[in-house]
Amino acid sequence: MGFEGDQDIPASHIPVVDLSNPDQELVARAVVKASEEWGVFQVVNHGIPTELMQRLQNLGKQFFELPDAEKEAVAKPDDSREGYARRYEFDLEKKTGTVDQLFHIIWPPSSVDYKYWPKNLEDYRKVNEEYATHVRMLSEKIMEWLSEGLGLRREAIKEVTAGEYMLIINYYPPCPYPDLIEGLDAHTDVSGLTIILPNEIPGLLVFKDDQWIELENIPSAIIVLIADQILRLSNGRYKSVLHKTTVAKEKTRMSWPVLVRPTNDTVVGPFPELIGHDNPTKFKPMAYKDYIYRKVRKLSFVDIDSS
Repeated sequence: MGFEGDQDIPASHIPVVDLSNPDQELVARAVVKASEEWGVFQVVNHGIPTELMQRLQNLGKQFFELPDAEKEAVAKPDDSREGYARRYEFDLEKKTGTVDQLFHIIWPPSSVDYKYWPKNLEDYRKVNEEYATHVRMLSEKIMEWLSEGLGLRREAIKEVTAGEYMLIINYYPPCPYPDLIEGLDAHTDVSGLTIILPNEIPGLLVFKDDQWIELENIPSAIIVLIADQILRLSNGRYKSVLHKTTVAKEKTRMSWPVLVRPTNDTVVGPFPELIGHDNPTKFKPMAYKDYIYRKVRKLSFVDIDSS
């Protein structure tokens, strides 16, 4: 499957689900259908206050506009998953643009390490903790619908997947060559579920039907990506969407994904209730940390169960 030269199609094809619809059964079916067919959808009227999202965005923007010395105060050590780091440096020959990132865990409280949270931004901790509460509520509702869509207890996916919530802030400064440069390479997320708050600059593309499709910018919408662990739990019924990002010529693009993921030692494999003679196991059970090790380091390994 090649990605070069693929044509985009209108963004309106990507599902948008209104969570305020009083017919919650209809909402649940829409979420399940989008996860089965696309692995991505946007939600509106999701219950996260617009004012809170704006405060989160303003604080994130302020952080990346700080002098380098202040950003380096929360720099990511080599042996840590958290902190500030420059993912890519602008390089026209390599066709990479500058991408800065800030990582830190926002839940559970026992896993939060505040030394990686910016210290000189007023209300940063308060806003992030409030946002974490709302994101958990939203993600848990989505995972309940997905569990029920598989015919399982509503807590089934959450019990495996929602061990930790990691916030990433992606910062893509203006790039003079947006037609030549991309942001992040095409990938699927290693987590279970990804909840994304974008800024007003579009630039997230998903791959479906041999085409790259750009998500429409919908004010106050939240983007939901199904990731690898829910793909594996569902034995392939829910799609882990391949996606990438672009950059803008004159404006800064930012996004705030929250990765909902298992704890490192959690073993993830298809739910036994889904396996039968007509639906054999497609994935080998594997500890989450081992899955990350193999995928991130691009080692050769067989995830498909050939037994």
